[in-house]
Amino acid sequence: MRATLTASLLLPVLLVQGLRARKAIPRLPGAAGPTRGTVGSGDPLRLAVLGESTAAGVGARTHEAGLAGRLAVEVAERTGRAVEWQVSSRIGINARDTRADLAAALDPADVVVVVLGVNDVLEFRSAAHWTRDLLRLLIDLRTRHRGVVLAGVPPMGAFPALPRPLRTVLGLRAAELDAAARRVADAVSWVAHEPMPEVLLDGDLFCEDRFHPSEEGYRHWARHLAPAVTAPPRAPAFRSTSE
Repeated sequence: MRATLTASLLLPVLLVQGLRARKAIPRLPGAAGPTRGTVGSGDPLRLAVLGESTAAGVGARTHEAGLAGRLAVEVAERTGRAVEWQVSSRIGINARDTRADLAAALDPADVVVVVLGVNDVLEFRSAAHWTRDLLRLLIDLRTRHRGVVLAGVPPMGAFPALPRPLRTVLGLRAAELDAAARRVADAVSWVAHEPMPEVLLDGDLFCEDRFHPSEEGYRHWARHLAPAVTAPPRAPAFRSTSE
């Protein structure tokens, strides 16, 4: 609500700043290389990463150095198990289109890490629309996967690539969507929510576009997400089907 009211008052300024930011922020490609792999040894845990540009590894050279690969290494080290990881992603996608276009491409997994929200913020989706789209996606995921970790919507008010007041308005909307995601996770037993750690807002952990994580940023983020993957709050829903 606060974001909508603020945006309506500042609309002309925001439109100009949005257009300038779109031109100024470098358009980096997604990570190169295979979108699936295995790390470690032993009884495998099947890990999937689904979502937008950070799932696609923008800011990293390869997926091994992006979120999926880094997370697989962290989970393997924590569990002493092999981790079979896979990615289904698209730069610029929102929650609604992720359900329609990406979710079915995943093989069955023990844990799906969903990385969404930035594009829903940029499209100024309301919290109600975001919640509806997220719930529909989660229902679809439940038919083929054991559990889900929702990565928190990034606090866009701290993104150095964005000017003010655009940064402030997008930060308010991001906070609204993240709070809605947390409420969804609180209500669904097989879903966990992990907010983005403050350490990732350090300017040194952004890549050259000042909008996405660097490879070091992905490493920090993976380390933060790993406990939710390996020991989520309601663990029985997340147990591997091989156990």
